[in-house]
Amino acid sequence: MAITSANQLELLQTAEAVAREKMIDPELVVEAMEESLARAAKSRYGAELDIRVSIDRKTGKATFTRVRTVVEDDMIENDRAELNVEDAKDYLDDPAVGDTIVDEVPPVEMGRIAAQSAKQVILQKVREAERDRQYEEFKDKAGTIINGQVKREEYGNVIVDIGRGEAILRRNEKIGRESYRPNDRIRVYIKDVRREVRGPQIFLSRTDPQFMAELFKMEVPEIYDGIIQIKAVARDPGSRAKIAVISNDASIDPVGACVGMRGSRVQAVVNELQGEKIDIIPWNEDQPTFLVNALQPAEVSKVVLDEEAERIEVVVPEEQLSLAIGRRGQNVRLASQLTGLDIDIMTEEEESARRQAEFEVRTKLFMESLDLDEFFAQLLVSEGFTSLEEVAYVEVDELLVIDGVDGDTASELQARARDYLEAAAKKALEAARELGAQDSLIEFDGLTPQMVEALAKDDVKTLEDFATCADWELAGGWTTVNGERSKDDGVLEPFDVSLEEAQNMVMTARIQLGWVDPADLASEEDDAEEGSEDATEAEA
Repeated sequence: MAITSANQLELLQTAEAVAREKMIDPELVVEAMEESLARAAKSRYGAELDIRVSIDRKTGKATFTRVRTVVEDDMIENDRAELNVEDAKDYLDDPAVGDTIVDEVPPVEMGRIAAQSAKQVILQKVREAERDRQYEEFKDKAGTIINGQVKREEYGNVIVDIGRGEAILRRNEKIGRESYRPNDRIRVYIKDVRREVRGPQIFLSRTDPQFMAELFKMEVPEIYDGIIQIKAVARDPGSRAKIAVISNDASIDPVGACVGMRGSRVQAVVNELQGEKIDIIPWNEDQPTFLVNALQPAEVSKVVLDEEAERIEVVVPEEQLSLAIGRRGQNVRLASQLTGLDIDIMTEEEESARRQAEFEVRTKLFMESLDLDEFFAQLLVSEGFTSLEEVAYVEVDELLVIDGVDGDTASELQARARDYLEAAAKKALEAARELGAQDSLIEFDGLTPQMVEALAKDDVKTLEDFATCADWELAGGWTTVNGERSKDDGVLEPFDVSLEEAQNMVMTARIQLGWVDPADLASEEDDAEEGSEDATEAEA
């Protein structure tokens, strides 16, 4: 077809119709038409020509022009789209590099192939514009709830119509026993919006913990208004969940507000989550107290917190053990997710047996190393002494408070402890040298002979070897993989070396070796402090 013979206004009408249907800017459609017509013209006049098309936004008239650019003589690469200053004088009075010469060319006759190509260009541009519009619309909606309509199911994944686009609810994001049919209404949580090669992908979820939090926000006005805060959520989708809440107003009970009159508010959420049982727990800044609340309905006798390892030991009565653990470990697992701590549950009998075992081990240590009878060794353990170092280097006054210990006895105890420690250190040093430990490592400040021996056994024999160690390799740590936390044993962990101490020792070794400049460290610390101060001022 020829553009000149067609109704020129038809181009603009088509552009407006497409833009209205796809909800995009009509200008984008017109630009796509211009590009498609320019491609068709290039196939007629030659691909090496710079052919451009301009469609009048009022009349719809398409103007075809050939553009040539003025360049320097030695810069001409395409003589059909470029020319030098001398040749340009035939067209311009005073040409300069960078000027353009624009000549109008006759409109082209568009054959079937050219028309098909033009159609493809327009469709491609429209699809790109539609994807950009969809991404811009939904990118800020991640983390919110939206209502949609089920369109179809593909391999267990549900395709949901969310108004101006489609989203996907993956099989693993559905609550176990849910099934959907086309045209079913569905309420979902927008988990993620990503721009991908094939357009924006909107990922939905009904199992995400925040889905439940958003449902509570919709059902409980106090949460929406910020009077009540949701501090943590843990879910076993379709079965059970725990949600921790706190009130910013002392006169409002956060648990009662979330439950509602006769349980109306929480029941609305339970119904949406297919009958998922929900425990609403008062949040507390004190972790042990919070954990006791999180393990409800089980009763807890005692809690022992290890902040460094992020582990917590919970002691419960024998009859409460199964309730605290829950069916298939569900209760303790959800409590662990809620608090962010690893939880070890034991009965009062088990805890008593463990304490007795520790007592016997320490008693035996004092009996063998200090040559004491059982009664005296037990007396030391009962007073809280756990190691030979404590006995050897504690203030004498702390030994004198023990019944039957006078000044001479205290001095004798400390002398025996120091002699034993010195002998052990000498033995460890000899063993370390036999293993190949070098003086650079042995003389490093902060490492005892026993530590050097342990390092040498782990093939760390020089200061250079030590400086390449990671802090967790020395002090130990925890690794989380797929939600499961596993223990990483550290070489120096038996000597109670903390992660911070390991970091300082490794950095000191690197400075001594010249690998790190102390001035750079000081500069980084100053920058960190300034950043912290700026953040504090911004918050204020």
